[in-house]
Amino acid sequence: MEYTSFAAWIIHGRIIVENNEEVKNFFYILQKIGNAPLYDKEKDSQPIYKKDNITNPPTIDDDDDDDDVEEKESKQFAYEKDLQNYLSKNLHEIEDCLKLYEDEEINGIQFPVGGRFIDILAIDRNNNFVVIELKVSRGYDKTIGQLLRYVAWIEKNHAEQGQTVRGVIVANNISEDLKLASSSLSYVELFEYNLSFTLNKIRKDIL
Repeated sequence: MEYTSFAAWIIHGRIIVENNEEVKNFFYILQKIGNAPLYDKEKDSQPIYKKDNITNPPTIDDDDDDDDVEEKESKQFAYEKDLQNYLSKNLHEIEDCLKLYEDEEINGIQFPVGGRFIDILAIDRNNNFVVIELKVSRGYDKTIGQLLRYVAWIEKNHAEQGQTVRGVIVANNISEDLKLASSSLSYVELFEYNLSFTLNKIRKDIL
């Protein structure tokens, strides 16, 4: 059937609905559902959920979480300072003849580079710069970006003509992603460190 206007189409549809009880009932139910409130606090009982933690979610003590994070960061900072202190005095563990950079009143420990700090800046036997980045835990691939930024800064602001700058990452565990990220960078070396200690029993009867 063809309709001469949109109004004719509406009128025809209305006639069909009014003459068909099932269709009328269907639209009546839809109207009732559409006008009914989803939940009435005064008339309806309390909704029942499958999990009790939806109606009574466990509370989280933000202060405790903050304390845990601060404690963890504090420990990591202390460990990194210990590692930094040890390596700055034992740079031969990384490479023979490696020495801490010194320039008048500043040395290579926490060396400032444009608002950031290099953990250790060293000089090798050929008087070239070595940027050393320390990670007390796991060394991830993003560490390479941090190191390359420091290397570029030293090249631009401190290296003289003919001086090269290379990088070293020292971490407790070098991730596979970090190995991959640095695989094509010949001037970047990776080192893992291991901590160990021994106990010696002291005889109290010997003075």
